[in-house]
Amino acid sequence: MWSAVKGFFISYWKAIAIVGGIAAVVVVGLYFNVDAKVLALFALIAGFITNGFVALATLVSLIPFVGPLLVKILSVPLVWLLNALGYFISAVAIKKGYGAEVVSHRMMTFILLLGIVIGYIVGNLVPLN
Repeated sequence: MWSAVKGFFISYWKAIAIVGGIAAVVVVGLYFNVDAKVLALFALIAGFITNGFVALATLVSLIPFVGPLLVKILSVPLVWLLNALGYFISAVAIKKGYGAEVVSHRMMTFILLLGIVIGYIVGNLVPLN
């Protein structure tokens, strides 16, 4: 039992250190009444720079049965959120007079996202034997 726990910490020590470090800074900041917006910005920037979100997803996916499902559920809506953000940015660009460029770029983005979704569905339906 303990050798399995020891192996876990040896294998994922970087991920544990990154997530623990970001969490520790946020907890200490909350203790000293630092503004929550500043702490959220720090956690966001530190997570992107250190790949902390990937480390957190890796640690969550290690939970049997539930972990991989949670990672899948949380990662696919992010793609759709980015697509929605692109639509709002496109509306602003069209108002500024960049209509033709926006149409071509949005079409490429839509095709890319459609390919990702179809690949995700086919990859989960077809078993690898």
